[in-house]
Amino acid sequence: MISAESRFRMLLAAEETPAFLSPVVLLLCAAAVIGYLSLRVRVVPIVGFLLAGVAIGPHQLGLVPTTETVEAAAEIGVILLLFTIGIEFSLGRLASIKRYVLVGGGLQALLTIAVVAGLVIAFGAGWRAGVFTGFLVALSSTAIVLKVLAAAGRTTGPLGQASIATLIFQDLAVVLMVLLIPLLGGSGEGPLEIARALGTAAAVLVVVLVIARKVMPPLLERVARACSPEVFLLTVVAIGLGTAYLTSLAGVSVALGAFLAGLVVSESRHSAHALGEVLPLQILFSATFFVSIGMLLDLSVLLELWWLVLLLAVAVVAVKAATGALALSVLGVGASTAVAGGLLLAQIGEFSFVLQRSGAEAGLAPAGLGADGEQVLIAVTVLLMTLTPALAALGDRLGRWAGGRRRPRTAVPGAGADRGRGDGGGDAPPDAPVLISGWGPVAAELAAAVRARGIPVAVTTLGPDLAAAAEAEGYTVVRGDPLRHNVLEEAGLFSARAVVIAENTTEESARIAAVIGQLAPDAPIVVRPVDSPEPDVLAPSGARRIVDTSRAVAADLAGTLLDELGIAAPPTGDYPDPNTLFDFAADPQACPHASRIRPVLPSTAGCADCLLAGGNDWVHLRICLGCGHVGCCDSSPNRHASAHATASDHPLAAAAEDGEDWAWCYLDGTLIAREE
Repeated sequence: MISAESRFRMLLAAEETPAFLSPVVLLLCAAAVIGYLSLRVRVVPIVGFLLAGVAIGPHQLGLVPTTETVEAAAEIGVILLLFTIGIEFSLGRLASIKRYVLVGGGLQALLTIAVVAGLVIAFGAGWRAGVFTGFLVALSSTAIVLKVLAAAGRTTGPLGQASIATLIFQDLAVVLMVLLIPLLGGSGEGPLEIARALGTAAAVLVVVLVIARKVMPPLLERVARACSPEVFLLTVVAIGLGTAYLTSLAGVSVALGAFLAGLVVSESRHSAHALGEVLPLQILFSATFFVSIGMLLDLSVLLELWWLVLLLAVAVVAVKAATGALALSVLGVGASTAVAGGLLLAQIGEFSFVLQRSGAEAGLAPAGLGADGEQVLIAVTVLLMTLTPALAALGDRLGRWAGGRRRPRTAVPGAGADRGRGDGGGDAPPDAPVLISGWGPVAAELAAAVRARGIPVAVTTLGPDLAAAAEAEGYTVVRGDPLRHNVLEEAGLFSARAVVIAENTTEESARIAAVIGQLAPDAPIVVRPVDSPEPDVLAPSGARRIVDTSRAVAADLAGTLLDELGIAAPPTGDYPDPNTLFDFAADPQACPHASRIRPVLPSTAGCADCLLAGGNDWVHLRICLGCGHVGCCDSSPNRHASAHATASDHPLAAAAEDGEDWAWCYLDGTLIAREE
């Protein structure tokens, strides 16, 4: 009789590698490696993903000979990409900037489509191919433009606001373009068929919006109350994919369905939470999408048509720079901003690949060039995406020449807050909030004290009941995981005066502080763990102010008791601060015991033993680098620092005075300098 273990070994031996695993592994490895290299040379990762696809595709190295599996994952990437955009474009936010989105963005898209279509028709192609090519060229890269603006710290300025408003319209227009492409590819469609298709889409939109208002908020509220990230993520993904599937059954594209699903979720109070949960999946599948596009490029065709690629790239920049500048000038932003914005938006965007795929299925080719048109489109797009930072710099120079440095007449209200990312630095404005991560009794007391001094407070928390309690007190609340970038951004991290992590364990606080430190390095972070703080864990996260609840309560209780007994508390001086992390960096070779140095919290604001004896009889103070004990120096009468070092076997202590950056090893008699 064969044992269970033998059967298991036979099963493992007979198991073959799944057919899908090899291309998926190669795809992810290539995307990760080339994406990292693109960052090192300061090229946006999207370009790296495209180049990864070029390298491993069937036309070059052939590491992935077929694209069926990759294309299936890419389709999911398109759905999730449009789904997340729908979540960000809530109905209320769109309404607040509708004039700038519709006028600026609409005029840019219409002018570009008209000019490109006219040029394509003039060179002998049909009007259908001309309009389709206009669709492709009209779109700019939302991802790349936002990265360029954020890197320059101009997201909330006039250029960033006007450009983002235009991008919003383009992203929304993709939905209509995807709907119209099959009609452009037909042979007998007329106005009646187009109107019927638009009517169907409008009916679906009405149904979805009714669901958004009536069904989705209570559904997500109930799921969120389960406090299970797994269930919440599954629910959100099911909403996105399920709505896309149902709309496809009604004859509407999955792209439109995914976007509508995002709008449905955006109407819930948990939209930020939903966006944070689905973003990692969206990033993964979107990377797959861009890699799959790169796999379509045939370098042999590119080498034959290099002159055409360069000619069309110049033509695209010229047309889009002109139409973009004209559209932005109508908004009254000034000649300088209009010219700079036109060149900033002069590339072809990632959604053009979505349209190209739809056009290929409908028998359409860019500029009527057939199979070569697809290759030329991919090559031109990759080239212009790569050149976007240079085009932005050129736009700035030409803008200064065209309009000088005068202040623009108007700015686009609301756009920067809706789509832009903050600078992550600079002085906080007067209305900048204190951001509190987590909600509970301590956070509530802290928030009330801060607000009483005229400082606004923003709160982020995952718990629905906790969020409701904070909202009931009148605070701005963002529901979501504070580890998610979008949640912190929406809560106002980039303009916050300080961040307080008040209701988490030490390990949770360290993870949150690390994320905050990466996004906003200049933001002061104060941590109050609900358990005993571990300086070793919190120090690498960037937190420097740490409140130990038990120690703080004991100190306050002691002060109250001494006051009740009529005993004056001994003066403790201004240093060291027991809530400020003391992290002494030293060369490990400076002393045989240097490896025992740890980040510590000072135990008291003066010599612990002197205070215990009821006095402050010290000359200088030393902080133990093993446990944080504060003792008096050897010049003091009692020499408590050296006594502690002997009794506890913690031989290293650092000077506690400001400006004194050295430590002393009592065992070896060695002076150790602090490393910068």
